[in-house]
Amino acid sequence: MADWTHRHARINGIAMHWVEQGEGPAIVLCHGFPHIWLSWRHQIPVLAAAGWRVIAPDMRGMGQTEAPADHRLYDAPHIVGDLIGLLDHLGLDQAVFAGLDFGIFAIYDLAYLHPDRVRAVIALENPAYPDSPDKAPLVEAAEWAKEHFVHIDYFRPVGPADAALDAAPREFLRRVLYALSGDFHYLDVWKHPPGTAYLDALPEAPPLPWPWLSEWELEWYVADYARSGFTGGLNWYRAMDLRWAQRAAWRHAPTTRPFFFIGSENDVDLEAWHGDDPLGAIPRYHADVRRIEMLPRAGHLIQLERADEVSRLMVEFLAEL
Repeated sequence: MADWTHRHARINGIAMHWVEQGEGPAIVLCHGFPHIWLSWRHQIPVLAAAGWRVIAPDMRGMGQTEAPADHRLYDAPHIVGDLIGLLDHLGLDQAVFAGLDFGIFAIYDLAYLHPDRVRAVIALENPAYPDSPDKAPLVEAAEWAKEHFVHIDYFRPVGPADAALDAAPREFLRRVLYALSGDFHYLDVWKHPPGTAYLDALPEAPPLPWPWLSEWELEWYVADYARSGFTGGLNWYRAMDLRWAQRAAWRHAPTTRPFFFIGSENDVDLEAWHGDDPLGAIPRYHADVRRIEMLPRAGHLIQLERADEVSRLMVEFLAEL
């Protein structure tokens, strides 16, 4: 922690916060929801010690980065503009980008639109966009939600979900982080009927600390989301159809930058959103696949749950460049 440098600047029209450590070629770590830059805390010092300048931003709408209220400001041009603006602000021509969840989808958009700014891509859990090319994701989620609870549809209306999560940030974060881990089967949440509130659908979580999350880490998450509210994070969901439509221009073309993948055997996204053979499909989406690695006994929060293995693999990937 003593070697982390917190930085703030106005980039792409919003106030952005990021953390840096190390010197050398740059790697940018992009988190998803409901995360903040801290989800990379184990990887940051290891990558810095391996000779990399590590940059971990709070993504638009989360942590200490500004959260525009209009969900249209979370479309692909705005999200990509944040990453390009960060590189420009730091005087970097390009960087390696690593991401999870919404973070890796933002990196895929960047790799399609500005491949010259991307030295390589390290994807965690999500080997490609999870969207159906034939049906907008919010439309699809609304159809599923007629049969059972679906968090994507629960987040779609502005207001109710925001208020519910803002009123109980600690309880929501504790439960959802546990539910997304390999210690719980997340799709059991879908067994609840339509109309269930997310907090009621999520499982009770055991007392902290857990093997992969301490009490102080959870409190850091809680403090940031209590300050910012959850609307910014939920707006990433509300803009899903916008980004889906924009991606039609490049959806069927593979990325061209060196591609590395780390997945886990209990990840909900690999189970539910990437087809019957997500690993076998990777060469269809990425033209320069370098390595594919799978880790056992972990869920969606792989960089926390299997921190040492993820850090080791990332260092190995970077050495291959």
